Amino acid sequence: MEITSSTYASLSYAPRHSNTAMRRLEFSSGNYYNLYNRGVDKRVIFSGQADYDRLEAYLYILNDSENPRAANFFNGRRNSELFTSARTQPLIAIGAYCLMPNHFHILATPMVENGISKFMQKLQTAYTMYFNEKYVRSGSLFESTFKASLIENDDHLKYLFAYIHLNPAKLFNADWKQKDAHEFRYLASSALDYRYSSAGEYLTSKHIITSPKHFPKFFSKTRELDSFIAYWEKYKEDFDSSFTGISRSGLKKISVTHRQR
Repeated sequence: MEITSSTYASLSYAPRHSNTAMRRLEFSSGNYYNLYNRGVDKRVIFSGQADYDRLEAYLYILNDSENPRAANFFNGRRNSELFTSARTQPLIAIGAYCLMPNHFHILATPMVENGISKFMQKLQTAYTMYFNEKYVRSGSLFESTFKASLIENDDHLKYLFAYIHLNPAKLFNADWKQKDAHEFRYLASSALDYRYSSAGEYLTSKHIITSPKHFPKFFSKTRELDSFIAYWEKYKEDFDSSFTGISRSGLKKISVTHRQR
């Protein structure tokens, strides 16, 4: 199913405690959404640090109502300079994100009409063009235009906020959700130190890609490991089965890069 440039998107949505179903989703101002996608045939979409850096930079520079050519931003600029580029009206506000070897998550709310659809089209088109040129390939990189789920309430939002930031724990241990409290804490700490998520922006209160002011107050107040763990532990039983999961198959072992922007 294809997402057009209209307000509507195809949604792979799994209601709590039920089988996955398909329905239509309208992106509305004031609502929050989990946006996600993975590589076609579950393939790896980030083959090295430069690839992660490129998509992370796109999260910032393409979040703009104007349509500058993405590649132009990288001519003669250092990566750190990209995050000081002037922007006009953002298409979306990003509350959290995480880039994993074969998939990504973005927690967002629209800032303009059709903002989510426009942003995701720009993001995935630009990255696919970059990736295909770099690795001399053609065709689709992602398995669909993108998928989205509406966040049901504040409890669901806290769960997803924690889940997205703890998701890199699977790079250290695939069974991270089942570990005892001591090992889980160690894995959660490692996950928050993962370079390619927004955890660093919350732990340091230095927000560049994320805009917590457009989300409930607990976003900007979450600055410690214990808060992320508390949200996960409190809400995992309610929402883990409703979350549209990304299969572990297709993940390749990588040298995990820690925060340093």
